[in-house]
Order: sequence, then C-alpha cells, then structure tokens
Amino acid sequence: MSAESDKPILIVGSMAFDDLVLPSGEFPDVIGGAATYSAIAASLFARPRIVAVVGDDFPASVISDLETRNVDTSGIEKANGKTFRWAGRYADNLASRETLKTELNVFADFRPKLPPSYRDSPVVLLANIQPELQLEVLDQVRAPKFVAADTMNLWIDIERPALERVIKRVQAMVINDEELRQFAGEHNIKRAAQAILSLGPERLIVKRGEYGAMLFDADGIFFVPAFPLEDEVDPTGAGDTFAGALLGQLAQLGTVDGGTTRRALLTAATVASYCVEGVGTTRVRNLTVKDVEQRLAELRNLVHVE
Repeated sequence: MSAESDKPILIVGSMAFDDLVLPSGEFPDVIGGAATYSAIAASLFARPRIVAVVGDDFPASVISDLETRNVDTSGIEKANGKTFRWAGRYADNLASRETLKTELNVFADFRPKLPPSYRDSPVVLLANIQPELQLEVLDQVRAPKFVAADTMNLWIDIERPALERVIKRVQAMVINDEELRQFAGEHNIKRAAQAILSLGPERLIVKRGEYGAMLFDADGIFFVPAFPLEDEVDPTGAGDTFAGALLGQLAQLGTVDGGTTRRALLTAATVASYCVEGVGTTRVRNLTVKDVEQRLAELRNLVHVE
C-alpha cells in the first residue's frame, strides 16, 4: 500500500473555507471542500488530478502542500473574488449539524474545464457538485474505466432529472443513508438501494457515518464497520475522505471488481476514521501509509472470525 505516481485519479469538486462551531470550540477559516479532502486521502495511494476553483483569498501554501503530496494541481482555476465558504454548527454528540451560512462566491460561476492531460484519467471521482456540472465532466473525459459520483439532498430536491442522468452514466454512486432514503422514498435501505441500481450503476456505496458503510453490487451486500474512536473531534469531510481513499486505492489496484471494491472499502473506512480525529484536514494531512496499515489491521480484527 503506497502512493504510485503513475496511477492517476481525476477528482472534480469544491475547495473551500469552513467556519466550524464544534463542541471543542470555534474554528474559522478552516481549509475544506470535497476536492481537498478527497485528494489528500487519494494521494496516499495514487496521483490525484484536481479540477476546482478558488478565489484570490485562497492560500497559495495550501496548493503547494497538495503538490508535495503528489497531487496535480494544474486543473485548479484561480478566479477573482472570494473562495466558497461554508459555516456550520455541530451538536454536542457530533451526530448532526446545522448549516449557518453558505457563500458560493467564485464557485457560483464554476464550470469544470479539464486540461487535455486530464481527459484520459482512468478513474474519476465526481465529488458533490451540481449534477449538470458532473455531466459536463463526463462529456470531457475519454472512456474512463471507473467513474463514481457523490451527491447530496439538495440536488435530489431541485435537480433530480439531471442527477438521474448522472446515475445512468457512472459505474458507482456514493450516497449517505439519509439521502438514499430521500431519493427512493423508501425507509428500508435494501429496497431503497434498488431504486438507484435499477438506473444502471454496477455498485452503490452507502455511507452511514458512525455505523460504517454498505456496498450493494452483483456479488451481494457487503458491510464495513466504522473504526471505534476514543477521540471524535470533527466529522467534516469524513465522507469525502472516505470517497477519496476508496477511489485512490481502486486506482492503485488497477482493477475494479467485487473483491477489490471490498478491500478498498475497508481501507476507505480506515482513512476516514483518522479524519474525524482532528479539525478539518489536520489529521489526514499528517497521515502515513504505515498509519493506515496499522489501523486497517485493527479494523479487520473487529470482524474476523476463526
């Protein structure tokens, strides 16, 4: 398990500032965004290529830091104006959060433009952005081997037709259990999963926070637990970290089937657990492959039976 510069993965999503109100305190101007978390996680296993937009207030040091992690940042657009900003307050148990403010800023006019060198990316992660923008990315890539898309409840509410077009064109959907139930109009997760799989994707990955994740595919159903933590600090970006690690390892392995997806899910759950242990990306930024291997062994022991 090591990063390989010849294993590219395209990640399209947001880079942002987060203003966080956590049980442990208030933390303004935290570097966040789906593409940021996903790329840092994926860089443990492969070479991420980021397509995103930032304003002229975004620190150049953050982009430089990504480059030291084997991330190709040539697809990050620098626009005049302020960077996308989200503010949220978490409950004392971190199980729920309230959005206090969303400022799209330069992200409001974002239209993903892939550099020519990105268009042959074999693995693609469409992070949580508007479905119409995800479709624009799909129109620009050349025959990728594996595409996964993430989404959120807002797009289910206001852009469902476009979201369904995305689902029909990808190999995997990544969604949390609440969003899945909303999409399907069905509380039972197993039955709700069929509402998405019936549209065409080969795999559905359901994020369930502290309850782990589930995979639905032709080989059946697979469950991976969340790693039990002693110190939970900030769940922001854990889902994006999960998706980045998942796709990063699949890019590293070079093949996507039932077995490799299940292996990658265990790794993704492991990497995501580290994210929760620090504010923003502070914990995952300092993560090593050795750290992941050690905790992954512990996670496997949780479900291993002689």
